[in-house]
Amino acid sequence: MFKPLDPLLHSELRLAVVSLLISTEEAEFPFIKEQTGATAGNLSVQLDKLATAGYITVEKTFKGKRPCTLCRITPTGLKAFEQYVETLREYLNPNSQE
Repeated sequence: MFKPLDPLLHSELRLAVVSLLISTEEAEFPFIKEQTGATAGNLSVQLDKLATAGYITVEKTFKGKRPCTLCRITPTGLKAFEQYVETLREYLNPNSQE
C-alpha cells in the first residue's frame, strides 16, 4: 500500500521553496520569488503556510530603510522533505517495498 504524500509539500510552489531553502540554507524573498517565478502575493501565502507548519522560519527585518524577509528551512521542514522524497521513491519503485 502506498503512503500518502505530504499535502503541504505536494504543492509545486511550496516544494520548490523548500527545495531551494535546503540548497541555500536561507534566502531573501526577492531571490525566492525570482527562482520560483511566483507572484509576490502567491509566494507570501505559501511562505505563511510553510511557516505555520513549522517547515520554515520567516524573519522580517530591514536592510537600511528597506524591508527584508529572510526564510530558512527548519529541522522539521528538512525531515518532512526527506520523508516526502522517500515516499516518492516508493511510488516510483513499488516492488522494492519491504
